[in-house]
Amino acid sequence: MTQPITDAAARYAASLRLSVAPMMDWTDRHCRYFHRLLAPGARLYTEMVHANAVIHGDRERLLGFDGSEHPLALQLGGSDPALLAQAARIAQEWGYDEVNLNCGCPSDRVQAGRFGACLMREPALVAECVGAMVAAVDIPVTVKCRLGVDDDNDYENFVNFVDQSANAGSAMFVVHARNAWLKGLSPKENREVPPLRYDWAHRLKTDRPQLQIVLNGGLATVEAAQAQLPALDGVMLGRAAYHDPYVLHQLEAAQTGAALQPREALLRAMQPYIEARLASGLALKHITRHLLGLFHGQPGGRAFRQILSEGSHRVGADWSLIEQALAVTRAQADRVAA
Repeated sequence: MTQPITDAAARYAASLRLSVAPMMDWTDRHCRYFHRLLAPGARLYTEMVHANAVIHGDRERLLGFDGSEHPLALQLGGSDPALLAQAARIAQEWGYDEVNLNCGCPSDRVQAGRFGACLMREPALVAECVGAMVAAVDIPVTVKCRLGVDDDNDYENFVNFVDQSANAGSAMFVVHARNAWLKGLSPKENREVPPLRYDWAHRLKTDRPQLQIVLNGGLATVEAAQAQLPALDGVMLGRAAYHDPYVLHQLEAAQTGAALQPREALLRAMQPYIEARLASGLALKHITRHLLGLFHGQPGGRAFRQILSEGSHRVGADWSLIEQALAVTRAQADRVAA
């Protein structure tokens, strides 16, 4: 019997076109709530959480989210199939729409734990991990990877990695279209120094049309992201969505035809959430750090960042600080317009 298509399933399928990358120390629940306001149909990802932390850690702190964040995926780190399967089951119980395996992080700490980008050298193990998770849950299991590691520039090795995980049950791959250098480059340099090769992602989609391929890496403008579609299934914004979040809003509008909302209106939509969090005891600084780039490149944008950065650390800082920042930003914009 065919499963009926639910609204949630339809939203999840549509969200493939645009997603926001999992970013350590950035894409926490407050950031994701803000991004959901900017892009109502985008797929959002948590920060990477190790399988052991999911199993043994504070789940409310690590896994908690607001219901508005759907479609939402949990990105897992790890290389033990049994532990990843257990963590995936917990993710499903918590209501996540997808579990994504990290095979792209190049940090020394991640390498020491035998997960992240170094797993690209062990395609059979990754496939075993994917297979264990697929057997454990009903939600999709996906993979985020690089093109290779260090000086491995063999396209066939890349395809072999993808094929083994696809055969194990992953139907979607987020391809950060550059190699990861495991020695000699910092994580930041690994996002900038290895050359981008979008052609490999396009070639993979041509060679494996049955797979869903989402492109990640270096996509900083609406035009750059849109240029990759419709040849690929989707695009994933990373640092651009964080440092210049209005780009995320512009890109969803370009994809859906929705009307653009003013930056101030989008920020004001955060007020109920912010005030509720402050009432629960959260310090304002934990939310405003995600809002600093909203007026990036706009008159008054620097003042907006400065007021929030300096004021949100003060005891008792509340929504009035954001009103102050908005007033200064508006005044500077008016002066420029005059």
